[in-house]
Amino acid sequence: MTQHTIRLVDVTLRDAHQCLWATRMTTAMMSDIAPRLDEAGFEAIDLAGGAVFDVCVRYLRENPWERMRILSDWVKRTPLIVMTRSQSLFTFEFFPDDIVALTAERIYANGVRYHTPYDALNDMRNMEVPVRAAKKVGLYTAGGVVYTVSPVHTDEYYAKKAAELVGLGVDAVYIKDASGLLTPERARTLVPRLKSVCGSLPLQLHSHCLTGLAPYVAICASTLGVDVVHTATSALANGASHPATEQFVENARTIGLHVPIDLAPVKEVADRLKYIATREDKPLGKIVEYDASHYEHQMPGGMISNLNSQLAALSLEHKIPEVLQEAARVRCELGYPIIVSPFAQFVMTQAVLNVMGRERYATVPDEVRKYVLGYYGEIAGPVDPNVYDRISRGEEGNTRRPGDLLEPAIPRLRRERGPFESDDDLLLAAFYPGSEVKALKDVGRIKTEYPLLDTPLATLLKEISLRPDIKSFHYIERAA
Repeated sequence: MTQHTIRLVDVTLRDAHQCLWATRMTTAMMSDIAPRLDEAGFEAIDLAGGAVFDVCVRYLRENPWERMRILSDWVKRTPLIVMTRSQSLFTFEFFPDDIVALTAERIYANGVRYHTPYDALNDMRNMEVPVRAAKKVGLYTAGGVVYTVSPVHTDEYYAKKAAELVGLGVDAVYIKDASGLLTPERARTLVPRLKSVCGSLPLQLHSHCLTGLAPYVAICASTLGVDVVHTATSALANGASHPATEQFVENARTIGLHVPIDLAPVKEVADRLKYIATREDKPLGKIVEYDASHYEHQMPGGMISNLNSQLAALSLEHKIPEVLQEAARVRCELGYPIIVSPFAQFVMTQAVLNVMGRERYATVPDEVRKYVLGYYGEIAGPVDPNVYDRISRGEEGNTRRPGDLLEPAIPRLRRERGPFESDDDLLLAAFYPGSEVKALKDVGRIKTEYPLLDTPLATLLKEISLRPDIKSFHYIERAA
């Protein structure tokens, strides 16, 4: 009997540090570990997209297009991945079709060969242009169906959404379990159902460890038909991140699955990440305990910790349980939006306003109103009629594909913000205000050197050379 082969996608360079290091891994930190990941035999290596692209521009002041070019030079054997949020691309704003199509062109032009778009509402109309544009330029495209738990998100719902993706011409389908909600019991019904829809196309699993179940779920899913699992190097695994590559491979091989991964370079990467974490005062991933309440509010851990700090500054940290309970209620009333960006932020914001305000829905953000009116796409469940009336204020909802409502943007950008040195710069202008783009440009080229060398002694000497307060040192070789 032929062993079932499981391929792995590595997420260390994107989603893992996004979850554990607030997306603060620099390109220089990748210089020593990316080539080692390239040697391990991954199907692809996740590099950019979503918060990584945004943090590169706004906080690290590293041009994300340049990061793609640099990494494509360091990583020779393994395709690099860029993830986009359908027509929102790298931000929360919806962009016109011409911007979406040009983004696909520039992703490919900058050395990336693998693309993983998803839509936060699973409205596959929002995936039409991203998938078509990616396939046109030659990107391998794995389309995501975003997983959540609610009365309306049934196996049949997901089978329908996967079938729509297959109809768009994707090369693979992946289950995006951003809140770590998938259980072994649900996997036993969902995975075979999706696999039957995918046919010969690979089915992938991208699941976070927020409930502590993802490592076991990944093994279960692999025995049920999943072909590709997304994992992170152990130092940046678990917690809000993903299952550890090393442990997944060991477990999978123990039960007879074939995983064509060389763990030696992965273990080298883990050691180097531990050094970087210590040097940069960053946390390592830790296994989390199972928390049943997570299935009620479904909020990512990072969002809860941020909320906690914000309310603590107002001496309102005691309101956290009430806000989380309200978030679950708001989600139900709004038709069960999936708790993933940007709708996680919308639901949490509305919950805070409801708890702190004089009455529920007395204040409603514009984004929540646009969501209820259908300007982000199809809503999975029914919106509570009373809530809908209060939020919509009598305005008729939108039923068209959201992208159809937007005029082409490139001519206006060239007229108002141009001329541009490149299409990469044009897209930066589309995504960010002039002040952010100028600040990014003023920094110049990305620095790629990091004091992490082949041996501990070489690394020590490099670190000493970077210390202006050390003028000299003595090396004493002691007899064994």
